[in-house]
Amino acid sequence: MLNVLSAPLGRLLQIFSQRFTVGGAAGVTFLILTGQSGLAAPLEVTSVAREDAEPALTLISPVAGIVFESTPAGPDDVLARLRRGFNLKYADNRRTAAEKKWFVRHPDYMDRVFTRAQRYLPHIVAELERRDLPLELALLPIVESAYDPFAYSHGRAAGLWQMIPGTAKRFGIKQNWWYDGRRDVVDSTRAALDYLEYLYKFNNGNWLNAIASYNSGEGNVRRAVRRNTNARKATDFWNLRLPRETSMYVPKLLALVEIVADPAKYNLTLPVVADEAQFMVADIGGQLDLALAAELAGVDVDTVYQYNPGYNRWSTDPSGPHRLVMPIDVAQQFVTALDEVPKSERVRWQRHKVKNGEAISQIAEKYHTTVSTIRSANNLRGNTIRAGHHLMIPVATKPLSAYSKSADARLAKTQNRTRSGNKIAHTVRSGESFWTISQRYKVTTRQLAAWNGMAPRDTLSIGKKLVVWTNAATAPRTSPTQALGNTTRKLRYTVRNGDSLYTIARRFRVGIDQIARWNKIDKSKLLHPGQKLTMYVDVTAQSS
Repeated sequence: MLNVLSAPLGRLLQIFSQRFTVGGAAGVTFLILTGQSGLAAPLEVTSVAREDAEPALTLISPVAGIVFESTPAGPDDVLARLRRGFNLKYADNRRTAAEKKWFVRHPDYMDRVFTRAQRYLPHIVAELERRDLPLELALLPIVESAYDPFAYSHGRAAGLWQMIPGTAKRFGIKQNWWYDGRRDVVDSTRAALDYLEYLYKFNNGNWLNAIASYNSGEGNVRRAVRRNTNARKATDFWNLRLPRETSMYVPKLLALVEIVADPAKYNLTLPVVADEAQFMVADIGGQLDLALAAELAGVDVDTVYQYNPGYNRWSTDPSGPHRLVMPIDVAQQFVTALDEVPKSERVRWQRHKVKNGEAISQIAEKYHTTVSTIRSANNLRGNTIRAGHHLMIPVATKPLSAYSKSADARLAKTQNRTRSGNKIAHTVRSGESFWTISQRYKVTTRQLAAWNGMAPRDTLSIGKKLVVWTNAATAPRTSPTQALGNTTRKLRYTVRNGDSLYTIARRFRVGIDQIARWNKIDKSKLLHPGQKLTMYVDVTAQSS
């Protein structure tokens, strides 16, 4: 018999959650009684030796209002580990009941989500325990993204934790053309937990209000609290007037917690999520082609992206982070094999001779890289390059189609998905926005953004190709002048020395593809001084 006084429940459960061997046989029965204060009352542990038996776990929690008895799926089930660490106050009300009802009616969704979570959940649980945070937060990515690291919302939120760009930047997440740390499991988990810790303190130690703030922003919750304070009303989550999405956000999490705590009560069987590390982080010391990384590790490129969803392109970011997350069973093989590859051979290099009139931005676009990468690789201080000079450019070792989960590949898959209606290709023109384009095709801005893997508030660049699905008849054939608007004029432009399609497109604020289409020319071919081009230019947008 062992008595422990006034110890935090979560800590005690961690201590006693390990398998014990008594008299040579595995088997421990726990009876845990918690008091209203959230601290353990005298805790009684009885050890019983049983042959070939798994430990049975009985929890009786007046705080939670839940009584359940179940046999864990096994000592290596991370969901059992979660159950032992739950300590938020539950609430059985209309809102939580509605969310539980939905989850119970969709067992396939629950299976899919927890199966997907296997790759990331053990890491997140370990980080929560290291910070001594509620383990209920490990289920928050289900509410946010269904544990899909590639999820992107109409509100511009990305990754497992669905962080928006501003919040991510505020908590040190790197976001650029090469890399978006909001999708990286290590970076995003660190930032999300930093944010949640901040929100907990901001909300004076109220976890439900902190979680609500994660969804709607601390300002919204703080204003709701002040309104109730001024009206002498309760300021707990259940009494706050919040946006509808937020008012259901916390109940959704608590509903998941109750289901995970005792799935049998709801006639559900959840997948076993192995309670063991799924990956290791390897230091790679510089830029590395992801196809080469897959080859060295003996896995496919898809697997590398699934463990490293933060990388947008065919390689890691040249400026860092210089690391790769690798499946734990191939991590050592990968590190050993990488040590044999000289740094100069970790990406393929293309020698490019600068042509007359060619801009560094054109070269970057051609080789699917960035201006800053070319400048860094060639020790250039600015963007000035000279015809006849050579540049060394890092390029992919395989065709870009082989990088099946790069940002470009994911976009192509989204845009090529078959939907109802007629598919129309649209090239963004000067002065257009999601709103003007949606009005033209009689669709919503949210639909238009979703079809193109974007959010309605994302910036549209001139020349960007969009797909539109509309049930209306295909737009009537119009002349370029009609299509571009009443302020558009047709003109003939004579190519000058040093001109390129890029510089001309930029000067007149049109797309390179548009100029090529209007003149039926190959955009990869050089322009010649004196050459005549037909242009359709918005006279209100023309630059000097």
